[in-house]
Amino acid sequence: MNRTPVVFIHGAWLHALSWESWAERFASRGFLALTPGWPGEAAAAREVRTSASDVFAGVGLDVLTDHYAHIVRSFDIAPVIVGHSVGGLIAQHLIGANIGRAAVAIAPAPVNDVPLSAAPSPLWTPGAADEAGGLVTLSPTRFQQAFANTVGAEEAARLFERYVVPTPRRLLADLGYAGAARNPRTRVDVGNVDRGPLLLISGQEDLLVPDAATRAVYKQYGDSTAVTDLKQFADRAHSLVIDAGWRHVADYVLGWLDERGLHAHPA
Repeated sequence: MNRTPVVFIHGAWLHALSWESWAERFASRGFLALTPGWPGEAAAAREVRTSASDVFAGVGLDVLTDHYAHIVRSFDIAPVIVGHSVGGLIAQHLIGANIGRAAVAIAPAPVNDVPLSAAPSPLWTPGAADEAGGLVTLSPTRFQQAFANTVGAEEAARLFERYVVPTPRRLLADLGYAGAARNPRTRVDVGNVDRGPLLLISGQEDLLVPDAATRAVYKQYGDSTAVTDLKQFADRAHSLVIDAGWRHVADYVLGWLDERGLHAHPA
């Protein structure tokens, strides 16, 4: 029997394995769950941290958007797109272009003219000593401070070891960090009335993509009659897709898909 594909798109500083629990959960509900990594991404986070390729370092928003557009278009049944952080921006860009059946954007990098957040201290300063080969790293300490700020030290260390990777400096520039001009792919057609349903999700303790930024994006969709929903999770940080509370978020998404008539086995 045909199954509805769900394509998961991870964000900056995370590996594709960050979706492993989600993929298992969605597959158990009958969906065809896929977690394709970024171009040049090695099979494990540790390998990316120790020997990331020049291909991975050169990845920018254009490359990522085209990469996932090609994947989403490759299915006979239009997929649901679930993205976190930069993946959430890409999910919105694709569904706004009528690519995919529906989209879920979790703590999405801001689109259009919604400003970027000011992290507790800059995650990227051009020319910083931790930049090598076009990549920007997070230390375990910075990961807990800025990314997993609602998580204890032991859990944060485990999450870092399993999932955290450097992110391309080029991608951060494309998003507008450190005063760089934003890439046109950060623009989303928020007025498209023909697109599929969209769910925006925020964590109310998120320091990288604050709840206020996601609410500002939600308001931009106000003039469209297409389905747009917002869910806010209290006491959750940017790590809400990988930390101990991930299942609450995943099950909410599964329930939302069901309410919107987006079933694992389309009629």
